[in-house]
Amino acid sequence: MQHYGISNVWLGGDFVTRAIVIVLTTMSVLSWAVIFAKGFGLSRLRGQSLVAQRKFWTAASYDEGIMLLDSHTENPYRELALAGREASEQLFDEQQLLIGNLNRNEWVARCLKIALDDYVARVQRGTAILASIGSTAPFVGLFGTVWGIYHALMAIGMSGQASLDHVAAPVGESLIMTAFGLFVAIPAVLGYNAVARGNKSAVHKVVRFMHELHSYYVTGGKTNNKTTDPTRQQTGAPRVALAGGHAGAR
Repeated sequence: MQHYGISNVWLGGDFVTRAIVIVLTTMSVLSWAVIFAKGFGLSRLRGQSLVAQRKFWTAASYDEGIMLLDSHTENPYRELALAGREASEQLFDEQQLLIGNLNRNEWVARCLKIALDDYVARVQRGTAILASIGSTAPFVGLFGTVWGIYHALMAIGMSGQASLDHVAAPVGESLIMTAFGLFVAIPAVLGYNAVARGNKSAVHKVVRFMHELHSYYVTGGKTNNKTTDPTRQQTGAPRVALAGGHAGAR
């Protein structure tokens, strides 16, 4: 058995065989690194979700609720809360709009959606690597299989006879390459499915939190710590200013 192991494939193989082994080994390392990194990130996000659900909305004020959200690591709940507060505090002037007339509620919803889209783009990083490895690793192993069979046929042609001692090593090399490709691909596919399910659940919770924030601002529950200027009170819905203008009375 020691003559047909992976070490023998490496020592007895040519540069193509060794290149295939290196590629498959690199794929395996990358897939496991992504699986562990995404698993750790999803586990941390579950803890952040519990804090956002149980502590944020029971805080004495909006600012205190933001302080309860972890600021030392990437936290989509904190980013959404900050984006909502920043959008709600912007000044309004309908004469300086570049994106059309939006009232305050529409503007807050738009800013929250932008923050959510940024988070979704980040949370999906790495999944393409798992998908690519899961789909291509079997073919890389299959290429190694074909190359091993080619060596077996060359051995038969050179010896003039198809004896077992001439074809056992090349055929064994080809079978090892097939197994190696499957060994790399199967964890990548299973990891991709697990990460995709975890991402879907995490994004669902973040979307729900975003809708809760939007409802919070729509219902007027926002605490305004600034002094209210009577000249800025309006009877209708205010309009957004992308350039810092002042609100005028209707």
